[in-house]
Amino acid sequence: MTLTLRVLAPDQSIYDGSADEVILPSASGQMGILTGHVSMLTALDSGVLRVRDGSTWSAIAVMGGFAEVEDNAVTVLVNAAELGSAIDASTAQTAFEQAQQAAAGFEGQASSPDKVKAQQALAQAKARLQASKGG
Repeated sequence: MTLTLRVLAPDQSIYDGSADEVILPSASGQMGILTGHVSMLTALDSGVLRVRDGSTWSAIAVMGGFAEVEDNAVTVLVNAAELGSAIDASTAQTAFEQAQQAAAGFEGQASSPDKVKAQQALAQAKARLQASKGG
């Protein structure tokens, strides 16, 4: 028995297929989903969603959203997502380094909208970099 996984962004379907295991970047930490999992709804952080189909793992960079698990179906609604295999690793590395520098500029400062945006950009760049390397 397998899971049915759908990863949907506002502008496209990122993944629609079966999986033996799904690891979600939930707001409370990594969450593994196998067949027979209890029904649930969880918030997702920016991070890497990992999918195992047989012995093959694939990675999807997700930029926050929600996941619902019900009757061996996992539906993931995200703000944006990208298949790890479609991300250029060197471009992702450069973007990550730039985001690190931007976030470091707010080190020691009180929280501000610009600091929050820089931290979000860093989390998204990190997710893209990790996904480009397979998770």
